Amino acid sequence: ACVAARFTLSGRAVTGDVTLAAKRTGRPLRLFLVAGEHSGDALGARLMPALKERCASGVTFAGVGGDAMERQGLASIFPLHDVAVMGPINILAALPRLIRRVHQTVDAAIAFKPDAVVIIDSPEFTHPIAKRIRKRAPDIPIIDYVSPSVWAWRPGRAKKMRGYIDEVLALLPFEPAAHQRLGGPHCTYVGHPLIERMDEIASAGTVDLAKRLGIAPGRDVLVVLPGSRRSEASRLLGVFGGTVKLLANKGSAFDVVIPTVPHLRGQVEAASRTWGLPCHVVDGARDGFAAMRLARAALAASGTVTLELALCGTPMAVAYKVDALAAPFLRRMIKGETVVLANLVLGENAFPEFLQEDCTAEKLAPVLGELLGKSARRDAQVAALARIPGKLKLADGDPSAAAAKAVLRETDGRR
Repeated sequence: ACVAARFTLSGRAVTGDVTLAAKRTGRPLRLFLVAGEHSGDALGARLMPALKERCASGVTFAGVGGDAMERQGLASIFPLHDVAVMGPINILAALPRLIRRVHQTVDAAIAFKPDAVVIIDSPEFTHPIAKRIRKRAPDIPIIDYVSPSVWAWRPGRAKKMRGYIDEVLALLPFEPAAHQRLGGPHCTYVGHPLIERMDEIASAGTVDLAKRLGIAPGRDVLVVLPGSRRSEASRLLGVFGGTVKLLANKGSAFDVVIPTVPHLRGQVEAASRTWGLPCHVVDGARDGFAAMRLARAALAASGTVTLELALCGTPMAVAYKVDALAAPFLRRMIKGETVVLANLVLGENAFPEFLQEDCTAEKLAPVLGELLGKSARRDAQVAALARIPGKLKLADGDPSAAAAKAVLRETDGRR
């Protein structure tokens, strides 16, 4: 039998941790998983072994995933790169293929007859699938692992999700309250996957990295993070380079370290050679975390990296630009006061953000100058950073285990 963490009533957890042996017939639990991009593939790959550990009768998986999920036993019905498309222009160009893959996935899910469907992030791809599964097989529980950003833009999605999502598994601690306020599905905070990497972050060696890069002891370091997608880097590298030049021209003395991903390394190296001061490009998670911990301040693209910087204790200025076609659309849709995840977790705008027309070297450089030096702004950020790990921490267990327990609560509560 599978073991769930709590009894449920209409999909909602009942107070008290009571172990429940699910009344199964000895057959494996059947789960259909759908990831739409590589970050979802990583989440799914951690969820799968956590589910296996909690199901003595075993788990049979089917669905869509990438290399990481396939290593855990998923035979993806098509390659993940077929649907891992980012940006409105790219999505529009790939639309016929995406529509075919949506219908193919729905047909496969119905044929598999799962105990539950778990969609993982990528709402532009996974939510159309969930809607169609609900219409054709309304008795199949559907769980959304990673909440869409209803708290920041398109808040009306929350209420609409109630028609086809039974449970949302949230990565951010404020999201359950946001769904409740907006009339969304029941939502459970299961923790951010970065929590599982705290030991890795803490052990990333700053002294070793500085020595390998030839950075003198005591030398200030600015870590520059222009994003992990080619489109992000293309829009931000010029602005970030201009910011670095302005800082250097105003007398700041520092080295620059730029963590990136392998497929962007050439682009980042070519851009940084024009910045006029020592720039060190590194890739790989360990060197990336070491660079963040080594740095006195960071210039970062908005995204998950702001939480990584927060867990490394690094003061930051955050910036972002989208393409000119998408900008008017996003302005109408965004409702929140901030898009910086570190601010949202903290519940206050501690880390300044410079978006679209405000994303300029002239506006970024003075703030970074304060963060590199001794200033009230820097002191306030350091104090704010110290509060973020406690906000993310789970009372018990790790995020993958919490997500697995939530999936099993939903399947057991329905059977």
